[in-house]
Amino acid sequence: MKIEIIAGSARKGSLSKRVALHLFEILASHAQLEVGIIDMQDHHLPPVYNPWQGSEDAPRHLRNIATRVFDADAFVLVSPEYNGSYSPALKNFLDHFPKQERKVFGIVTSSPGNFGGMRAAVQLQNLIFGLCGIGVPRMLIVPEVDKKFSESGDLLDPTFAADINAFIKEFVWLSTAVSDTVPRGRLAVNGFPLTHKLHRVIGFQ
Repeated sequence: MKIEIIAGSARKGSLSKRVALHLFEILASHAQLEVGIIDMQDHHLPPVYNPWQGSEDAPRHLRNIATRVFDADAFVLVSPEYNGSYSPALKNFLDHFPKQERKVFGIVTSSPGNFGGMRAAVQLQNLIFGLCGIGVPRMLIVPEVDKKFSESGDLLDPTFAADINAFIKEFVWLSTAVSDTVPRGRLAVNGFPLTHKLHRVIGFQ
């Protein structure tokens, strides 16, 4: 299963990127997962005019990153909170792509303050709905992020490990469940082919 962590801040010295680096280390340790980081500091996309319908629509220097998005099974969106909302660089990046039907999204927000970007997290839920994605109900909200993670992504506050592990567990579980039921079966309901697992869920044998 392919997972892309999108580090949503384009600012140098981003605090939220520390969280993205830590999550990458944890997820990449799972043998069945292929994990990458897409860093908004490395990809400065112009304002979107026409979404790419395939990687071949992207400019040549962006086709590799476009291919990674199209091939991904699930995403972790990592964003700071800017003026009560999420990163505009993250939004602009995602707007370059079509809807992300049947792909799972995990939400991670952070701030140096006490609320951890909660307002940005709520708005990211609406963004995921707009993308036709599937949001993980459990979010990872990181207050005082500068005290919890080092610049290299090491966890400085061991008491926060339980929150991270709970988020990872739910994200991997839902991503795996959705990936395992990607339509490849023979039976179809209203034109939607079903796997054997889905046959049992809806009552077909």
